[in-house]
Amino acid sequence: MSDRMEPNDGQTARQTALDFRTASRGSLPHPLLLGQRGFTFIEIMVVVAILAILAALVVPRIMGRTDDAKRTAAKVQIRNLEGALQLYKLDNGVYPTTEQGLKALVEKPSVGVVPKKWKLGGYIPNLPEDPWGNPYKYVSPAPVQQGQYGQIKGDYEITSFGTDGESGGEGVNADITNWNLDKD
Repeated sequence: MSDRMEPNDGQTARQTALDFRTASRGSLPHPLLLGQRGFTFIEIMVVVAILAILAALVVPRIMGRTDDAKRTAAKVQIRNLEGALQLYKLDNGVYPTTEQGLKALVEKPSVGVVPKKWKLGGYIPNLPEDPWGNPYKYVSPAPVQQGQYGQIKGDYEITSFGTDGESGGEGVNADITNWNLDKD
């Protein structure tokens, strides 16, 4: 008899290969598997419970920060819009009217007083929505505001209505305007 094992009586090549591997060791299992056993149901449940506790501690911290991040993003966008409005005024001598809106930073206005020195290509590539998917509200001239030293009136007001998308509110629902960017 030769050391080479060949398929016989309908054995497949795979079965023959398995027989060849175990033939030299007899019927003993693979040496790396000796003395090992699988995890019990209790051990698996303990691991699942630990993962659930970790998720319960970590997820609220991460989720609570998304509102802060969105409010910060809205403030940055408002500051960028303010910069574009300053460039618009430098070129045209006035800010866009409420009727022209922030769209005047992207497209040459066709309503109201049409600016003669409007920059070809616009002042920003596109008009962003606030982080909650709502358009920014633009009013020019700005409504009268109660300031630290009395009533003040600005040239314009840019507003994001926050999480709820409605005027007013507190906390995450509070409006963000170019007048209160340093608040919070």
